[in-house]
Amino acid sequence: MSLDELANAWSAALARELPAAVDLRHELHARPEVSGQEVWTAQRVAGALGAADAPAVAGTGRLVRVGAPTGPAIAVRAELDALPMREQSGVPYAADGDAMHACGHDVHLAALVALARSAPADLPAALLAVVQPREELSPSGAEDVVASGELAAHGVHAVIGAHVQPRLPAGTVSGDPGAVNASVDEFELHVTGNGGHGAYPHLAGDTISALSACVLASQSLARTAVDPMRVATVSFGVLRAGEAANVIPARATATGTLRAFADEDRELMLTRLRHAARTLADTYGCQGELRLLSSEPPLTNDAGLAQEVTRWLHHVGAGQAASFRSCGSDDFAYYAGAAPSLMLFVGCGDDAGPMLHQPTFVPDDALVGQVALAMLAGWLAAAETLPGC
Repeated sequence: MSLDELANAWSAALARELPAAVDLRHELHARPEVSGQEVWTAQRVAGALGAADAPAVAGTGRLVRVGAPTGPAIAVRAELDALPMREQSGVPYAADGDAMHACGHDVHLAALVALARSAPADLPAALLAVVQPREELSPSGAEDVVASGELAAHGVHAVIGAHVQPRLPAGTVSGDPGAVNASVDEFELHVTGNGGHGAYPHLAGDTISALSACVLASQSLARTAVDPMRVATVSFGVLRAGEAANVIPARATATGTLRAFADEDRELMLTRLRHAARTLADTYGCQGELRLLSSEPPLTNDAGLAQEVTRWLHHVGAGQAASFRSCGSDDFAYYAGAAPSLMLFVGCGDDAGPMLHQPTFVPDDALVGQVALAMLAGWLAAAETLPGC
């Protein structure tokens, strides 16, 4: 069977799986589990894949091989975890606790199940369903999957992922070559000093002023350190200092993220942030330090897979090709260290709809089929690069 014939048969079988996949999506959405606690979700998905006893990976993750038990495999990843937030969508299958699938992982999981269940028996390479934990939280589930050695043991030739994206119009799919998501470093700025009474600031190290100067200076670093034709950004989400209006605290901290598309820009920015923390804090009679909490590399799509996937997106009716890159991050980036990888972004947006990680973000059920077709196109692009195909 040629790949074109395989694509036609697989996409037709996939369409028949979609009603059950949508039901599964509702079930998963209504019962979310946060990173590292995805025990029921993993069991339910493995069962839906017909592999309730599938081997565990990276803690709560699962690997399910479809097709020949030996030989090459093409991996397709979907994420298990939800976010620790209360849903405000109002859909009939909304979660009612303190967790929510606000990033589309329920859609990705249901799509992967539909893809695997509809796979023809005579695949030229096995499909390895990677049901991955902890995409939203460090330590990274993807990094642990790669470190386990299981991808190599299964002879993985390529790794495919697909993610819903409200920044893209519905009916479009993006699979650009090169970096499509930024690296991300989460860090803390720590400023310490003597502290003291607000009435006698000259006798204290002004930690709050020092920290404020560091935060403000960081906003200029990307502009002055990085080529404006490239992308790097620093943002802060948490500031902590003091307990009383008339007391200069002895410690102040800020937590933020640094994002970049090039490793050299990332390293330069970290060096500049460390230097700014030390020198600006010293100006206020304090000590400053930058501490890295977690890091992920940029997500870089394999150029060959990106070139091949455009034809297959059209062939299976996955949607019109589009272009998309963002400073978002995804631990799918780690798979590039194990095999050529490709992340596809599946549009689900309009001008006024909610964004990822918002409590009202619930993609339409039609996205289950669209994500599954994008995964299929990615799998076919990888299969086309297999020897003999």
